Amino acid sequence: MAFDLEVKRIYEPPASDDGQRVLVDRVWPRGVSKKDAALTLWLKDIAPSDELRKWFGHEPARWAEFQKRYRAELDGNGEAVAQLRGLLGDGKVTLLYGAHDEAHNNAVALAGYLRAG
Repeated sequence: MAFDLEVKRIYEPPASDDGQRVLVDRVWPRGVSKKDAALTLWLKDIAPSDELRKWFGHEPARWAEFQKRYRAELDGNGEAVAQLRGLLGDGKVTLLYGAHDEAHNNAVALAGYLRAG
């Protein structure tokens, strides 16, 4: 299934071509007001478990294992995944995250999971 999906830091200003803006972090990002975030949805339930997030600690050396463990969590989280897939069926979705590392974060892993089907 082809869909329009983008990933970006929540600290970047909203853009007119973002489509539906979905925060996929469990914890609200510091220094961002709910108004400035311009969210369509805060989907906390799709974020990695606290245990997995703390284990990963944004360590690039743990990235491959983090993705594997997060995919397993997503496989068991049908309701949140279905909710996000439903939004993708309505048009472009931008997954938002607060991490500093733009290459190794849950939103990037989630986008990979969704694109893989």
